[in-house]
Amino acid sequence: MTDTCSKKPCTLEEYKEWFKTELGIELSASDQKRYETIQIRIKHDFENSACWRELNKEFQNYRDEYYSTHNGFHLFISEPAPKLLLKSYDSLVEKTFRKNIIENNDWPGPPPSGWISPTNWFSRINDIIRTLLEVKYLDGVQFLIDKLCDYCERNGVQHLPPSLEAKETGYYAAHFYVLREFEIPGIKWDTEKTAGTVEIQVTTQLQEIIRGLLHRYYDKRRKLVEKEPLKWQWDYRCEEFAANYLGHILHYVEGMIMEIREKQLEKKP
Repeated sequence: MTDTCSKKPCTLEEYKEWFKTELGIELSASDQKRYETIQIRIKHDFENSACWRELNKEFQNYRDEYYSTHNGFHLFISEPAPKLLLKSYDSLVEKTFRKNIIENNDWPGPPPSGWISPTNWFSRINDIIRTLLEVKYLDGVQFLIDKLCDYCERNGVQHLPPSLEAKETGYYAAHFYVLREFEIPGIKWDTEKTAGTVEIQVTTQLQEIIRGLLHRYYDKRRKLVEKEPLKWQWDYRCEEFAANYLGHILHYVEGMIMEIREKQLEKKP
């Protein structure tokens, strides 16, 4: 696929038309059906893998270890029983819009690794299959990430370097990606192998609550091709001002909770 010089798409509908005109690919119902069929197969494959079965046992061990090494504080809110979730087709297309257009600093050329399309999105989109682990305290995020790295290294499981995200929009979470090779139907429904990832997201209970409340603000802003001339940090009347700073304030409060907890432990005889 070559560089393009057409008008930059500003909406999802314009993007779909650009995709068809410039890349010669129409995002059709058959693409959606293929995506959903393969996605379910990948999920089933990983759910039944030794890696996932063993990790679920390890989560119980991590819970017990944190409790015993952190003076009786609990790692999780309840019994850890993470479920593998599927990224919807609409969310997938929206993400390719962000990667191909909105976040593409090389426009009108392709992103550094090329255009993301139905031929490669199983290897290029990293959260098609994902799960979430919620911890009670801020230090539980790093604790779990370290444990996941240790598990993979001890068992020869390939993974990407963990990512601790802290966005200006007040979003805080850690992302860990397990790398696997999946056997999937090709475009012509022949069989092919592709490298893919399963995302394990780790966040605190409070951050997950606030993310659920403010998701529409995050979702609205990240779809904007042209950002507002006045940064939201200076526009106290805009929705993002209160919403985003609430995420930052909450992260600060969680840090203060950790500091108070540690000081209390220091005073114990």
